[in-house]
Amino acid sequence: MLRNPSSVPPRPTAWRAVALAMFVCGWGGNQFTPLLLMYRRLGGYSALSVDAFLGAYVVGLVPGLLLAGPVSDRRGRRPVLVAGTAASAVASLVLCFGGGSAWPIYAGRLLTGVAVGIAMAVGTSWVKELSSGADRALPARRASLCQTAGFALGAGVAGALAQWGPWPMVTPYAVHVLLTAAVPVLLLRVPETRPPLRGAVSPRRGLLRALPADLRVPAPARRRFRLVVLPMAPWVFGSAGLAYAVMPQLVGFRVGDWGLAYATGLTVLTLGMGLAVQPVAKKLHAAARAGRAPVAAMTAMLAGTALCAANAVLLSAWLAAAAAAVLGAAYGIAVVSGLLEIQRMAGPDDPAGLTGVYYTLAYAGFLLPALLASLSAWLSYPVMLTAVAGAALLCLALVATGARVTAPAGTSG
Repeated sequence: MLRNPSSVPPRPTAWRAVALAMFVCGWGGNQFTPLLLMYRRLGGYSALSVDAFLGAYVVGLVPGLLLAGPVSDRRGRRPVLVAGTAASAVASLVLCFGGGSAWPIYAGRLLTGVAVGIAMAVGTSWVKELSSGADRALPARRASLCQTAGFALGAGVAGALAQWGPWPMVTPYAVHVLLTAAVPVLLLRVPETRPPLRGAVSPRRGLLRALPADLRVPAPARRRFRLVVLPMAPWVFGSAGLAYAVMPQLVGFRVGDWGLAYATGLTVLTLGMGLAVQPVAKKLHAAARAGRAPVAAMTAMLAGTALCAANAVLLSAWLAAAAAAVLGAAYGIAVVSGLLEIQRMAGPDDPAGLTGVYYTLAYAGFLLPALLASLSAWLSYPVMLTAVAGAALLCLALVATGARVTAPAGTSG
């Protein structure tokens, strides 16, 4: 199979439109999180139900992450990301006009997950390809910063509108639709870095046959993947779930009518810390052949989960904020170092596929709040969060050992 070569070199700023698509999809993905308390109070949903809404988002993410990357490797980045960005706007329309009913919420969150999965798998790879000649770590930071900024601002604006604006179940989603409307048109002007393959008799059958290979970690990197990336990846969004889904529900009674604003503040604090530490993550990764950045990320994860376990007993709004800040720092270091590890491992023909695998593992951690809520009928939160901290300690030991006994994979072409 051959590619039609692209005759137009990408502009130095071409990556910005792709980053904007990642930003608006991230906005749509996380605007729902601070609204969990609103759905509990105004919609009458239980803690398990609102955590299940988060779970529907992850269910949509998995096919978006795992399928969009290989499809874009073969059919081109542009059509896949345009479709994902449009899906993000449609998801907000469903949530906007669903009237707070359960099934529209599930449908909107599922479609949102698909959109975010496409943005993360395809957008990350497209930004890297449009940033040719840049510092090796810069494309990963650009992609991560734009996505995290979307997560943070989407949550902050949506929470503020729901707390103080009119029509709290409508206005946040309407704002996102307006923000997203023009982005697919902007993407049409971005140079294609993966022209469609020629010579395939059946593109669909060829894709299905090649999918396992696209999602497979290259053999030289598998040991490091198992010992460093695999134990760390679920904590990327597991930390976020603890910080701004579990903590606000545990201490919400402490802040009374300000619960929605408080949950929004924790979300922005977590992701703001994640943004702030990403330059540090890059320096740690660049200076550390032994894998200092993953070890630093998991050390911060252990500290943050320990604070959550302590706060399950103390139920302090201030301690919850401290835990969110520490977990946000852990998130920022982990997401950048994980992306850099994956970009070094990926072959030249399947970067988006392996990026999708990484983000699928990362987002598995976002199921943690729903798991804890489902187990709360039998176990107390102090017991469960202590167990979570113990799991973080075990993963830290694995990552530290793996970083010491394996070498980073060579940089792919």
